[in-house]
Amino acid sequence: MTVTVNRRNLSEEIQEIEWHWLKPHMERSALIIVASDLDLGEAASRIAADDSAAVSAWIDSGFLAKPDREQIETWNAQPDTPFRIRIVQPYVLIQERNRHDEEKE
Repeated sequence: MTVTVNRRNLSEEIQEIEWHWLKPHMERSALIIVASDLDLGEAASRIAADDSAAVSAWIDSGFLAKPDREQIETWNAQPDTPFRIRIVQPYVLIQERNRHDEEKE
């Protein structure tokens, strides 16, 4: 299976969910934030393919990160915050959605 096929399959499996459903994954330190500038399906396929060069570059550039305390507090205060997610065991990749995202669709 090629990365291209993986990317297509992983992109098709992107879900939308609210923060309160993600809290258990946060508690086990499994959340990874994917910057809005990075395609969620692409990030999922590279992580699934164990592409350490791409993943390391994204981490170094701030495109992939663990949520910080401030972000978690904000989301806890707004538990209906919408996210796009993709599960790549053992991680849950998340991208926060905003009104601008919804207007584009």
